[in-house]
Amino acid sequence: MLLSRVAENAYWAGRYLERAESTARLVKTHTELFLDLPRSAGLTWGPLLAVTGSQEDYRLAHDEPREATIVSFLLDDPASPGSVVASIDQAREDLRVARPTVPRRTWELVNELHLWARDTGGEAVARRTRLAWCEEIIRRCHLVAGSIYATMTRDDAFAFLEIGRFVERADMTTRVLEVEAAILVGGVPDGLRPFVDVTWLATLRSLGAEQMYRRATGGVVRGPDAVRFLLFDAAFPRSVEHCLTALSRWLLELPHQDAPMAGCAAVARRLGDVDPAGSPAADLLSLLDDLQVGLASLDETLTATYFLPAPSLTVTG
Repeated sequence: MLLSRVAENAYWAGRYLERAESTARLVKTHTELFLDLPRSAGLTWGPLLAVTGSQEDYRLAHDEPREATIVSFLLDDPASPGSVVASIDQAREDLRVARPTVPRRTWELVNELHLWARDTGGEAVARRTRLAWCEEIIRRCHLVAGSIYATMTRDDAFAFLEIGRFVERADMTTRVLEVEAAILVGGVPDGLRPFVDVTWLATLRSLGAEQMYRRATGGVVRGPDAVRFLLFDAAFPRSVEHCLTALSRWLLELPHQDAPMAGCAAVARRLGDVDPAGSPAADLLSLLDDLQVGLASLDETLTATYFLPAPSLTVTG
């Protein structure tokens, strides 16, 4: 039997490790896009805050959306709850609680990642060192994931790690697509119009999907094809459909899975409602909003089912 406290920490360790990797890749890709496009394209840094859902937290701490402050806020600011450094810190704390359930080498790798990120955080902001810092974060997160996959027993703790990872991954994919869809709904800025295909390529790169997309589609980057790939390609591990399938698979390994399975099935049904090629961008935006709401509801169901203490059976009166 797995204690609910340990299960919750395993779940959040999976989420935070995935969040750290995804945020580092997102900032790295946006930096590369910003450097590649001409200034006339009008690319700003605000979309990074939109993707991570941290606009309000940023506004509370900073006056203007400047590159250096946004990048620091997302990468190396320990006071920013969604930053890479803060996510790694929290993942380490969660795994400390769940330490008896994870391989020793995994714990060592997370500790090394934590110390390296803290010691080198100053390199995350400057453009000349930012890309290498983000790439190293991604590499070290992959080492942790590889250690988990290679040496951890497929038990309940592993299931909760995987469930957390796939909930976070599906949420990030919908958030990245939502920002791109919002641009289409609002009208592409004149300066960015000639570079729409380039921005879709950056969208794929921000999710580690470029090479697999090209392999699946023949190489030409088109918006509807990119959306279809990131939502529905069951073989790509960061597509929403793949994440939901993986979630269902690991939920089936747990007891009391009826309510979480129903929540996962509801998100999957909503996913099938829109055809990216034949639907307007507004419908896509509505779909992505609904998927995020569904994933948040699934998180609440997981919490109520597995992480909250059982109700008291004390008889009063």
